[in-house]
Amino acid sequence: MRIMISADMEGATGVTWTGDVVPGTEQWQRFRRLFTADVNACVTGLVAGGAEQVIVNEAHSSQRNLLLEDLHASARLLTGRHKPLSMMQGIDSDVDGVVFLGYHTAAGTRGVLAHTYLENSITGVWLDGVLASEGRLNAALAAEYGAPVLLVTGDDLTCEDAASYAASAWTVAVKECVSRYAAVCLPPAVTSSQITEAATAAMAAAGRSAGVVAPHRIEVEFDASHLADAAAVVPTVDLIGVRRVGFDAASMTEAMKAFKVVTHVAAGAIEGLYG
Repeated sequence: MRIMISADMEGATGVTWTGDVVPGTEQWQRFRRLFTADVNACVTGLVAGGAEQVIVNEAHSSQRNLLLEDLHASARLLTGRHKPLSMMQGIDSDVDGVVFLGYHTAAGTRGVLAHTYLENSITGVWLDGVLASEGRLNAALAAEYGAPVLLVTGDDLTCEDAASYAASAWTVAVKECVSRYAAVCLPPAVTSSQITEAATAAMAAAGRSAGVVAPHRIEVEFDASHLADAAAVVPTVDLIGVRRVGFDAASMTEAMKAFKVVTHVAAGAIEGLYG
């Protein structure tokens, strides 16, 4: 059994605000340890449940946040940016299941540090007409490769969101959302135990199936018109509203690659305080 962990940071134990997840800050250094502890707890459970290989793909910001020197000995770490499938790099390597660890809710919804790819310039993303979190987008990509979503961790609202796109997945709420920048947090000793227990149990559902390749449509709404104008320069991307673009793709793999381009182009059009 080969399992992949897509590890984001906003939904890690204790994280509640910008400084906790921005590389280079004092708080980020602190929460790198808690983030790594969440990953290690998950690896422990996956191995106990029968995983023979665990690949951890860094999925947050610089994608250089986890502490390799403290990583569980049974895991391998895929770290660094500019990966073709970004948060889901490795899903195409015959994995038997995927864990979404440290995930968060979608842009335009409630949740601790809620966003979709861009931290505060995207107000909504829709996959085939349904408002989509990063989890929903990534689950659709996993389905294309026949890999079930085994476990999702994050705040309580992230776990509710997961039930809508991966109903059979186990969930662990490491904190309860109070606002975008506040949460009731469980201590690491508790969350580690819960993550390990859930990961062990979730392995019962591991097993690759035949993937289903199908066309998809993604629409993205920004908080400013010039970002939509910039994104619409990308071939196949249409301006469908003052702040909204949309595009169709023959597969979820192509859709996610196009979405990555759209977000990069839009991010490059952001100008200082005015966005």
